[in-house]
Amino acid sequence: MIDKSESQSPMLSRRERQVMDILHRRGVATVAEIITDLPDPPTYSAVRSILRILGEKELIRHKEDGPRYVYFPAEPTEMARDDVLAHVVRTYFAGSPEQAVTALLRMSDTEIDATEIEKLRSTIRRARQSGK
Repeated sequence: MIDKSESQSPMLSRRERQVMDILHRRGVATVAEIITDLPDPPTYSAVRSILRILGEKELIRHKEDGPRYVYFPAEPTEMARDDVLAHVVRTYFAGSPEQAVTALLRMSDTEIDATEIEKLRSTIRRARQSGK
């Protein structure tokens, strides 16, 4: 059985992943904005090539904004986030949400206040009620 999230997420090069991360973080971006956000940025032409490849993989789309193109993820960030998180939980936490949440709480640099704890409790209650 093929896992949906893996079948829809083709293997990406390091640069392709960096560009996708920028687009998900920004929502939309021009080539110039992508170059600004990339570590050790390649040339304008190289970024355009990466965007063309991501377009061929159907991971991004673009629209015209005056004389320039604005690029954005083909899949809404919320859906991509769910797919990526499910993959991380399966791969690194043996499918255990409890282990993943524990790791997130352990690595958090800040104290979790009472309001956030209550929100977590509420989310857990809703998940139990829905059978998850």
